[in-house]
Amino acid sequence: MSYKIGLISDVHATLDPLRDALTLLREAGAATILCAGDIAGYGVELEQTLALLNDSGCRVILGNHDLWWLERHASDPAGPAAQSLRSLPREIALEAAGKRVYMVHASPPASLMDGIVLLDEQGDLIAGQQQRWARALQDLPFDVLVVGHTHQVFAEQLGGVLVVNPGSTLFNHTCALLSLPERKVEFLALGGREPLLAWNWGMMRGGGPGSLLPRRTFFRENPVSLSAESNDIKML
Repeated sequence: MSYKIGLISDVHATLDPLRDALTLLREAGAATILCAGDIAGYGVELEQTLALLNDSGCRVILGNHDLWWLERHASDPAGPAAQSLRSLPREIALEAAGKRVYMVHASPPASLMDGIVLLDEQGDLIAGQQQRWARALQDLPFDVLVVGHTHQVFAEQLGGVLVVNPGSTLFNHTCALLSLPERKVEFLALGGREPLLAWNWGMMRGGGPGSLLPRRTFFRENPVSLSAESNDIKML
């Protein structure tokens, strides 16, 4: 039996898509939910968003917008939002169903800014980027790497590691469900919105609309056959 992990990222202080993602992932059987950072930024519901993540039991890491928020509000270090953000780790490592999962906001070992960009604005793979990141990640001792930051939606086998970006719940309108030990990834659309494979501020200034996913979910499976081990999860 598969162990399912829900994946979200870049929620940017906006409740509705986050609430939708948490509901969909629990309904889909997620036993654990991971959030790859950027709780703050853009939206205006930071304290409510932090409370919802805490109440849901979601495991959350720090993103660059969270760090910037802390820097801007350094004069109020005792505020509830500041305390919550300051407590976030920059990385999470865990093992489930015999597979090792590592999560950072942008890229290993714990970068908040050097994001893994694989797609252009139309959602197509950029020539050479897969090879570049496969080389960069060749010594990473994990089976799955979860990232956010770039507002791109992908699950790509890069060398020995499956790299998953669930996209931004706010801007891409997506979350993801990872099944282990198979390393199968299903992307879920949020709020009845058409998901975008790639989103950036250039699109808001008149660029292309990005590549739309034609249906509510799609699958990307790792071609390597893996045998099931334990369905228990443990933090590394």
